Amino acid sequence: MKKVVQVLLIGGLFLLFSEFRPVDKKWEKPFSRLNREIRENSKAYATLGDATKTIGHRLTGSVNGEKAEEYAFKLLKSYGFTDVVYQPFEVEAWMRDTVTLSIAPGSSDNFRDVPVVSLAHSPVESNLHGEIVDVGNGLEEDFLALKDKVKGKVAMANINLVGVTGKKNLHRSEKTALAIKYGARGMIMVNGAPGKILLTGTASVTGAIISIPAVCISNESGLEIRKWIKDEGPLEAHIDMHNISKPIRARNVIATLKGKSDEKVIIGGHLDSWDLATGAIDNGIGSFAVIDIARAFKALKVKPERTIQFVLFMGEEQGLLGSKHFVNELKKSGMIDKVSYMMNLDMTNDPNGANTFGRDEMTEFFATVGQAIRSVDGDYKNETTNRAGLHSDHQPFMLEGVPIAGLSGHLDPNVLQCYHADCDDFSLVNKDQLENTVRIASMYLYALSNAENIAVKKLSDQKTRDYLISQGLKEELIIGQEWRWEQ
Repeated sequence: MKKVVQVLLIGGLFLLFSEFRPVDKKWEKPFSRLNREIRENSKAYATLGDATKTIGHRLTGSVNGEKAEEYAFKLLKSYGFTDVVYQPFEVEAWMRDTVTLSIAPGSSDNFRDVPVVSLAHSPVESNLHGEIVDVGNGLEEDFLALKDKVKGKVAMANINLVGVTGKKNLHRSEKTALAIKYGARGMIMVNGAPGKILLTGTASVTGAIISIPAVCISNESGLEIRKWIKDEGPLEAHIDMHNISKPIRARNVIATLKGKSDEKVIIGGHLDSWDLATGAIDNGIGSFAVIDIARAFKALKVKPERTIQFVLFMGEEQGLLGSKHFVNELKKSGMIDKVSYMMNLDMTNDPNGANTFGRDEMTEFFATVGQAIRSVDGDYKNETTNRAGLHSDHQPFMLEGVPIAGLSGHLDPNVLQCYHADCDDFSLVNKDQLENTVRIASMYLYALSNAENIAVKKLSDQKTRDYLISQGLKEELIIGQEWRWEQ
């Protein structure tokens, strides 16, 4: 995740609804039952702890990734689901091997090693020497300002936005795509988290191998390099990397709770993680919340009006591979039109409200449901945001016009600093906050799957285009080669 984490956890402007809004009484009893069941019997924290301890990371295509798929499958079976299936897909998967970064003044052979990690989908082999050109925040305007200097050089850019306000950031893969567009031969990304934390993630907008090596250095190293450039002039970078790319088979895990109709509500979260740590936050807290919501629905013998599918996606980190496959299969079968809503939990933690993803017609529904949640849990703030974003497993659904829901919450700064990093382990997980996610998400899911009417429908192709433009996503989708309409 990526930017998509800024939309779900931070969002845009809050639309605050009065706490005196009348409570819809039909939700009180089922919400109270869900609240009590999860408070008394939640297994999310314990199972996530066990998985991080016994499996470790959950990299797609690895032995650990396969173990994670089996763990989720068996867990859902143990909760009483008879309809649990693997959905296999085959892709070219990337895995890191070795990488070094050495830097020296342009007129010197006195190279100094800098701690570094490869960004995913960098070339299998690369041995590059090149002058470093600092492109600041790596937005297109930054590359344009230095286009005559970047060509043939190694671009260096911030992952976060630094020193500007009112600008929209780009994903690291989009910044790398711009580096390639403007002729750079390599890319160095500077982590925004303070200190020596190293971050990984994909540098490819398509999930395919890119043409230039892309690496990440810590914030501390970025500050040192920039000082060195200021004090001593141009610097030469030497990037030597070896990676692995091979066809692999991965599996989404799907549990279905049959409803009274074939209309579907899908709740999902990606099970896979990067390999620098155990991915407890990204996305252990989201995927194991989905599993525990499934457990609670089964324990309470919920019989929803709409069919609910609980989906653990693989391959999100390497380019939304599992969710793209899932959506393609829905399109092939003609079932995409039966999907009423998709709720995505990606690093979702301790929710204080819902995000209706730019569908104005749904703000009243979510606010009313939120007020009913407040009647069960007086600490719930019921703050509604209404802004769409990209780079998580909701994206393939959203590009087909399917309505999307997310939850807005918070993660402490020390936790956010470990995003995609070598410190994302189980010690960061807050039990109460994780169980809050399970409780609040379960109530919204219950409402979406049982409401008599849902105010939005799947958008037509033309209306999907207009919607994406209205949400300010066209430029990013063009850079990411996902814009299928005329520009």
